[in-house]
Amino acid sequence: MQVSAEAQSSWTRRFVATQDSELRLVCFPHAGGSAAYFRPLAQSLAPRVETLAVQYPGRQDRRHEPLLDSVPALADAAFAALRRELEGPFAFFGHSLGAIVAFEVARRFEQLTPQGPVRLFASARRAPSVGRDERVHLLDDAGLIAELNTLGGTAAGVLDDPELRALVLPIVRADYRAVETYAPVPAGARLTCPVSVFVGGSDHLAPLPEARAWEGHTTKGADVRLFDGGHFYLDENTGAVAAAVLETL
Repeated sequence: MQVSAEAQSSWTRRFVATQDSELRLVCFPHAGGSAAYFRPLAQSLAPRVETLAVQYPGRQDRRHEPLLDSVPALADAAFAALRRELEGPFAFFGHSLGAIVAFEVARRFEQLTPQGPVRLFASARRAPSVGRDERVHLLDDAGLIAELNTLGGTAAGVLDDPELRALVLPIVRADYRAVETYAPVPAGARLTCPVSVFVGGSDHLAPLPEARAWEGHTTKGADVRLFDGGHFYLDENTGAVAAAVLETL
């Protein structure tokens, strides 16, 4: 299946050239994140798995495009792009906000195309049916910065530079609005592929009971793996995560 260069360059990034890979892994970033977050994982998975990282609008090389501030809008647009690009077996890996976007894109693939992902890796995110009253996107800039500093994952100095802060905060706010206004789906909304849930042992945003609730969103079973660290456990555990992905796939 062919896709235009424009469609390829707009929504997906490849950081490692691979040949004859067994499978494609499509990675969806967290709130405020970009495709580049998955470069280390892509390098660790090559050459057995080709990694495609999703680039949401409004950041880095897509900074002149309007931000999308709802999960349905992100999922609809990502699905429209990916369905033209993906062929052969593929899996999804979503981190935090990305786990919900990946879940919704997977639902669209299963409902609207003959082929869905062979597995969903839901990272650092509670199940879609577990709701919370979260309003970080309504905080002022100081409150939003404080939240980001609590979670980690933002490069040192980025939020101290006024120009960079002016670029980053609107993106973060729109992404938080998307995930915090996402309506919890019924526990009966299930994928027909298995789900692997990866969480940091000290991540208060994805505690174990809420992570295990992903079991209610698949007809093929779910497993949960704990890693050392918090919400951005992946930063310190790239090799272990890659090994777990390869073992599972």
